[in-house]
Parts: sequence; structure tokens; C-alpha cells
Amino acid sequence: MSFRYILFLLLCQIFLSCTDISDKPINNIIPLPVEINGFEKYSKIVSDLDFVKSDLIKSTYNPSLGEEEYQLTITEKEIDVFSKDIKGYQRAIATLTQIQDQNNGKLPICEIKDKPRFNYRGMHLDVARHFFSVGNIKEYIDYLHYYKFNTFHWHLTEDQGWRIEIKKYPKLQEIAAYRDETLIGHYNDEPHKYDGKKYGGYYTQDEVKEIVDYALNKGIEIIPEIEMPGHSLAALSAYPELGCTGGPYKAATEWGVFEDVYCPTEATFEFLQNVLDEVISLFPSKYIHIGGDECPKESWKNSDFCQELIKLENLKDEHGLQSYFISRIEKYINSKGKSIIGWDEILEGGLAPNATVMSWRGEAGGIAAANQDHNVIMTPNSFCYFDYYQSDRADEPLAIGGYLPVEKVYGWNPIPQDLPSEKHKYILGGQANVWSEYMPTFGNVQYMALNRMIALSEVLWSSNDSLRTFEKFKPRFKQHLKMWKNKGVNIANHLLDVKANVYNEEVRGSFLNFEGDNGVFVSYDGSKYKEIKKEIFVLESKGTYSFYKKTDQDKGKPVVIKFEPHLATTSKITMSNLPSDKYKGSGPRSMVNGVKGSDEKYGDTEWLGFHGKDCNLLIEFDTAVDISHLSFRFFNGPGQWIYLPSIIEIMPDNGKLITLDGFDNGSKVVNVSTSFEAEKVKSLKINIRNYGIIPDGKQGSGHPSWLFVDEITIK
Repeated sequence: MSFRYILFLLLCQIFLSCTDISDKPINNIIPLPVEINGFEKYSKIVSDLDFVKSDLIKSTYNPSLGEEEYQLTITEKEIDVFSKDIKGYQRAIATLTQIQDQNNGKLPICEIKDKPRFNYRGMHLDVARHFFSVGNIKEYIDYLHYYKFNTFHWHLTEDQGWRIEIKKYPKLQEIAAYRDETLIGHYNDEPHKYDGKKYGGYYTQDEVKEIVDYALNKGIEIIPEIEMPGHSLAALSAYPELGCTGGPYKAATEWGVFEDVYCPTEATFEFLQNVLDEVISLFPSKYIHIGGDECPKESWKNSDFCQELIKLENLKDEHGLQSYFISRIEKYINSKGKSIIGWDEILEGGLAPNATVMSWRGEAGGIAAANQDHNVIMTPNSFCYFDYYQSDRADEPLAIGGYLPVEKVYGWNPIPQDLPSEKHKYILGGQANVWSEYMPTFGNVQYMALNRMIALSEVLWSSNDSLRTFEKFKPRFKQHLKMWKNKGVNIANHLLDVKANVYNEEVRGSFLNFEGDNGVFVSYDGSKYKEIKKEIFVLESKGTYSFYKKTDQDKGKPVVIKFEPHLATTSKITMSNLPSDKYKGSGPRSMVNGVKGSDEKYGDTEWLGFHGKDCNLLIEFDTAVDISHLSFRFFNGPGQWIYLPSIIEIMPDNGKLITLDGFDNGSKVVNVSTSFEAEKVKSLKINIRNYGIIPDGKQGSGHPSWLFVDEITIK
């Protein structure tokens, strides 16, 4: 397809809907280009198809430009696009589309020079937990094109469903594509409840080809993911002979990690190679993603075949067996002229020779792979998991957990700080992941992904460091939010939400720190709202405070904070083990600030998370106080590797040790308390011991558990 023909189709779309405006042109391009000049007045280009057919448009090949680089010039009467490849041209098209969207169809006189910061800019979508139509997938690709992403990571197989037609194995679409029912509510809810409805679907190979072609015409490469050796329960339900026990197996009806995985027999490798042959024939991408994550080893430990194979291949253990599995698959994929990508667990037991690592469990896997001279795509869950909550509001749609607001996404640097500069070249770029356990509709996907996708696009594309700040991004971002809402897209808008962190000073008491100091209104215990003129508002007494933010005639949803001060609220608190950077709440003082964290999510500004560590703290009072009651709050989520403590030790300075253990774990948030005769103390040492290593048979087995602590109340 020629450049001129593609441009003809674009301009048909652009100019048909033009309306006249007389204001100065608006420059709200996201991601921010390298250089922009002009935008002072509009060109004379009008919505006239005869104009499109004229000779005023020039598409010029410029070999001096880099991959995806472009130069765009709009003069009084013509448009010039310079690039050396079709992808550069397609990025210019995305910019033109944005300009006309933001200017009601008119095009300003301007010159834009632009190129990407990273070569790999990806968005992932899981269609296995919940299935989305061909139309939905095309719309998702449209968003990627609009914001200059170049890769769509299509997660096609899982424990809960197989979503791609494989002609050699028809039972994959007849059986593996469907599950008997689906979990209702959160995985951590007890007891589990199900909807009793058969659920599933798959993409035919013709539909896959249609989507691949659609993406290519948008400058998007699709990387398919076929999970192995774990997350394979759906496939085993169709072909049970591929497992270590022979089944029977059923596609999972709930979320999580399951013990039944592919057994590394010759029959399994033959099956996977035949599957990959058909997948490779459908996707022109140079990469095939083979998963490799969260593969429990229990079935391998109990398999005589696997234990004999470990000895025969002189492998160290089951982790070595996983490396053997991945290496065999990689060798086969390499023989087809393709390369593999795997999640960072493929590092365990030794990395396959030519593998690219996708680092999701923080930055450590990416750093380790880059230090071994392997290419890396950074996708750490703390910045790139768009299934996490994006607001700490109580009325947010159900999500897996975590807390990832749009401003945190925008502040991410894909180059790890601890990676030596000579290894930076191995960081290809970054990607956000959209896991769909709690996204049953495409509207849910829009709400969870689109606004954070917009922020990520600027992180991955824009290299203008001086202009790439969140404060400068916000005005452009706000206009894009309005545009998508006007188009009927279910995009989240938390810019107007009040960001209020409660903190305490030992002398002056408790305060609220706002993001910004204008347009914030407060109501105390249901009284009339009044505007707060200062950034810091003093909380004088126990009560319920409701806040909202107002800007440009828009009013954000109120946020309610219930403040319940106690003896420790103004105490001095010292922690010997600091919480994880990903889950540090609003600092150690959030443990005693009188505000309780969410009952539904553990990533807000109140919960503190400790990974594999105890929570040790010292609470000191100005003068000796009488205490007779202590209570603690813990988040309980074994499905997310979050466990209750093994024991709590309370050591007052009077030397009387109090020990608490044997906690009831039947609730998502567990309250633990103890009462005793009043004791006069000036300080308390508290040791909350981490559960330790997650046991076999549980999700995350063998890994350190998380401990999440919120309010410690002392009365």
C-alpha cells in the first residue's frame, strides 16, 4: 500500500468532519514531540475531497531519519511528511489525527520533528480470563496507534481459557476455550461464590489474520503469548495426556496459580511445536512470547518421569528442568526464524541463550538479564500493572489490589537506577499489562487502562526531559480525557480527586496535606462545604471529613476521611525495617495516624507492606500514659501472597511481654486486639513477625510472603 494512498484514506477521515473555529490553534499532542514550532494560526486547508485529490500533499522518503522518526510540516495549503519507513509515516498520521481532534478538524500551520525514546513501546491485554470481541481488539489497537505504541502483546492462553484456533488440535477450541463457571467477587472473599454459567470463546484463524492485518496498517506489531509450562490447565482439560498425572483436568473457574502444568514429555513438546507452527504462520512478529511465569514444581517433584529426566539431563533440580523446558522451546522457535520473550521467571535455573526477558516482579529480573547481556523489556508491577487500583476511593470498581495512580505511571523511568550505564542498551523499552480477572467487559478495560496508557505513552516515546513533567502534562491530559468522554469512552478521570494524606507532628498534632492548594472544599461531620485556602488543614478532633476538588467548573467526587485519634496518634514512632517502596503508605506515621486503610485494597496511602520482613517499631510517648488496649489491622490475601503474621510481640518498657498468635484468617481485613489492666508506660516495642516462606500447594509457594499492616490503635 503506497504512502500516498494511505494518506488519501487518512485525510478522507480527517476532513469530512471538520467544523470552523476562529480561536488560536491548540497544541495538546500526547506523547510530547521532540520539537514543535508554529501553532499560531490555522492553515487554509479545508474539508474538501477535491483538495485531497490535488497535488498539494507530499510524502517524502528521507533516509537520514531513524526508525519511526518523522517530520511533519503543515503550511498554508499543504502537508509534508518526511520519514524513512512506513512506521515513521504512521506515527505522523497519529499526530495529524490528534491535531485535528483537538482543533475541531482544522489544521494549524506548524512544523513538528519527532522520534521515539525507546524502540519497544508495548501494551498487553489478557483475553483468557475474560474474552473480548474482534471489534474490541481493533478498538484497543486504535488506542495504541493514537498514542504511538508499536507493540500489542496478546495474551491468548491461560488456566481459565484457550483463545486461539489450532486446526491440528480441535479440542482446544471445543473444550479448552470454555470453563464451567466464573468466580464472583474477589479471589480473597471467603467462601468463594460462582455464577454457574458456562463461559468462553476463541478467535478463529481468519479472525486472527484480520486483526494482525488491521494492526500492521496502524504500525502495530502483535506478539502472541502461548503460556508454558505453567498456566496450562485449560489446554490440559482438552489433552490430559500432556500433564504429569493424566488428569482429569478442567479449565479453572477462579483466578490464581495452579499446580497442574505441562509434563516435559516428548508428547508435550510435539504438541507445543505443532501449536507454535500454526501460531508462527499467523503472526509476522519476530517474537513469540512463551510465558514461563508462575510454574509450580509440585507435580514435577511427584513425577517419576520428571525425576528421571532431571537425572538423565544432569539437571540440578526442578528449576533446572524449567530451564531445560524453555531452552528446548527456544531452540525450536529460533529454528523458525523467531525469538522468544518470557517473563522473568525464565531466569530461574539458567536463562535460555537468546531469550528476551520481560521483567514484571520489580526491576531485579531485568537488571539480572541485562547484566547477562540479554535484551529486556521492563514491565514492573509497581508501575505497569494496569489491573491495580488507580484511586484509593472506596467506590472504585473491583480490582486485584495494589495502587497505581496515573501520576506514578508518569513518573516511571524504564532504565533501572542500579543498572550500569554500559548495560542500558539492553533495555529495549517498556510495557504495561492489563490482566482481565476483574474486567468482564471491554468498558472495564477502557476504565482501567486508557488513562494510564496515555501517561505511559509519554514515558516511552518522549525524550524531551525538560518538558516531560507531570505538571506540564496535566493540561494536555485533561483535554484528552474530555475528548474521550465526549466520544463515549469509559475513561477514568481522577485528576479532580482530592489527594489528601494524613500525617502527624509530635507537637502540633494532625494535618492533611493536599496535592495543590486551590479549589479544595471540606465538610466536617456533614456540615456545609467550605473552601480551604491553605494547603495544610489542621484536624482538631475526632470526626468525619468530606473533601472535594473543583476546577474549571468540574467537581470531583467527594472523598471521605474518618479521623479517630488515639494515644499513639501524636507519639514518636521509629521503624527498624522500612516497608517496601511499592507499599509504603504515607510513611511510618500512617500506622498510628487515626485513619484506617481501605477494607478492599491494600495499596492505598494507609497500608504498609513488608515483603519477607518483620514489622518492628518503637512507639514513644512524651510522658508516661496509662494504656489498657491495643488493636492491629492486617490485610489477608493468600491469593496475592499476603499472609497474616505468625506472631505479635508487645514489649512495654515495664518489661511485661504480651504475645498474640493463632489469628482467624476468615476475613479480607483481620482485626487483632488485646485488653488488660491499665499499665503506665512511656514506650512500647512491637514486633510483628512475617509469616515467612509461602508453603507448597499455595500460590507463590517457595517465595517470601507479604505482611500488610495498617492502624495500630492504643487506648
